[in-house]
Amino acid sequence: MNLSELRTLLSSQPTAALELVFDDGDTVPPSFHVTEVGHVTRRFIDCGGTRRTTECCLLQVWVAEGDPEHRLPAGKLLDILRLADDLLPSAALPVEIEYEGCVLSHYLVAAGEAAPGLIRLRLEDKHTDCLAKEACGLSPAGACGPGCC
Repeated sequence: MNLSELRTLLSSQPTAALELVFDDGDTVPPSFHVTEVGHVTRRFIDCGGTRRTTECCLLQVWVAEGDPEHRLPAGKLLDILRLADDLLPSAALPVEIEYEGCVLSHYLVAAGEAAPGLIRLRLEDKHTDCLAKEACGLSPAGACGPGCC
């Protein structure tokens, strides 16, 4: 889901509750806060020598101990996103969530759906991958060949 799609979804029901759902059906506790909105640019070189750049809008989500009644309605998240307008170069940026359960992890916001009084954001695990499979001599089975990283 990109930033434009998220904004449209949030504006469709400003008073709706937000729910963040992982692949396995577990959810982030409903008392979460969005503590940061960031534009993250990652410049890197893959193991095949290709220079690459990725960008996203990263929302840091935090659950405060001692604040179990906190609820962030859709309209308030939309307001927080508007505060970051001058930091975010494009509404086409994909949206990711940074959340600390057992470890600090990043999740793709894969989809969003609206139900009466609820906006559900589906989070998808991010995975590592070799971006230079041909240069690494990876076989179709995924095993590394000579010269692989």
